[in-house]
Amino acid sequence: MQEIHITQFGFYWFGTGLIWNSVYALITCQKAGLRQLRRRQYLILISIGLLEIISTTMFFTAINVMDNPSVVSFIGNTGPFYVVFFGIVMLKERFSKWEATGMILTLIGALIISYSGHMDMSGIFVKGAHFALLSALFGSVTTIITKTNIKNIPPPLLVWNRNAFLFLFALAMLLASGYSFKIPGSALTNTLIGSILGPFLTVFGSYNALKYVEASRVSVLGSSKALVVMIFAYIYFGSLPMEHQIYGGLISVLGVFLISFGRSRIFKQRPDSSDKIIYKPDNL
Repeated sequence: MQEIHITQFGFYWFGTGLIWNSVYALITCQKAGLRQLRRRQYLILISIGLLEIISTTMFFTAINVMDNPSVVSFIGNTGPFYVVFFGIVMLKERFSKWEATGMILTLIGALIISYSGHMDMSGIFVKGAHFALLSALFGSVTTIITKTNIKNIPPPLLVWNRNAFLFLFALAMLLASGYSFKIPGSALTNTLIGSILGPFLTVFGSYNALKYVEASRVSVLGSSKALVVMIFAYIYFGSLPMEHQIYGGLISVLGVFLISFGRSRIFKQRPDSSDKIIYKPDNL
């Protein structure tokens, strides 16, 4: 994105990601075709696709606007808060004092990260922070909808649907902006590598995790990427967040792990839980 316009980036990023997804779906999931879906499932796929367009556009806009990509990932740690909140409202889930504490810490951490270091109201928040927060919000809604329907729509189809919507949207934006389809070879090489790691492996792993793990836990595990992004941002760009943003990120990570701890306690207390831990001599 330092070499090409964001519309060019989206076209190649999601276009090549769509190719990887299509090849994988054809090889492993030939029976999970679109023809077997019902009308309601088509509507769900369309809804998820539109939400992904909003969430992903906000995410890459934040990366494009903000100086350090690790700050975007740290702010994205508000996602588990949204997931737990919508889980309570839409899925009638309950939460413990640990989860409540975790949600508060997550929000506090996000506010600290978003603080730019200036006391005047015009510059109190980091430029582009609202894009990252909106991305986390819409992404969390997508997670709840996906979790609700994951048994009826296979993950490979969900990933293909996501990339198809994003690719078509990026194509439309590229044509509307008037930018060329031609990009430097170095940008194309990095995009090809990144499209395997991002639109394919990362998203496929997240959707598959929803088959076996609660939505809030998936979000919590995903939040650990912020620390990894910070490390590689330093390796690639030689940049680290400001000191107060690192503290805010650590508070945010602590918050999401408290959310995970609280949900695991509730889950283990259910008498009919299939994940209840049973200690046997063979396990010792």
